[in-house]
Amino acid sequence: RDQEGRHHMPDEAVSHADIPGARVVRLVGEADLDTAETLDGALTGALASGLPLTVVDLSRTTFADSTVLGVLLRAHTLHEEAGLRLLLAGPLDDVLVRLFDVTGTRAYLRFA
Repeated sequence: RDQEGRHHMPDEAVSHADIPGARVVRLVGEADLDTAETLDGALTGALASGLPLTVVDLSRTTFADSTVLGVLLRAHTLHEEAGLRLLLAGPLDDVLVRLFDVTGTRAYLRFA
């Protein structure tokens, strides 16, 4: 934990913090196969926390590949099945907007 109560994962690109009623998972920089497992762990932890909302902060994410997209889709499905919400928050980098648009996942995922 740092001074603000945030947990940092082994991959410093992924961190999370709990706020009243939600867990915020932050993804910073380039997110790819090397980051996906850490992100998956953070989102699984968010689900296990039982908090009603998980927010994935992508405002500082400059790149994400299909592996990361798969992690986000899986987390979205698991949250929905548990009756919880997962929201993606930006503003989004143009690279991410293209990823969601080209794959058709923009309509499926929830954005804040």
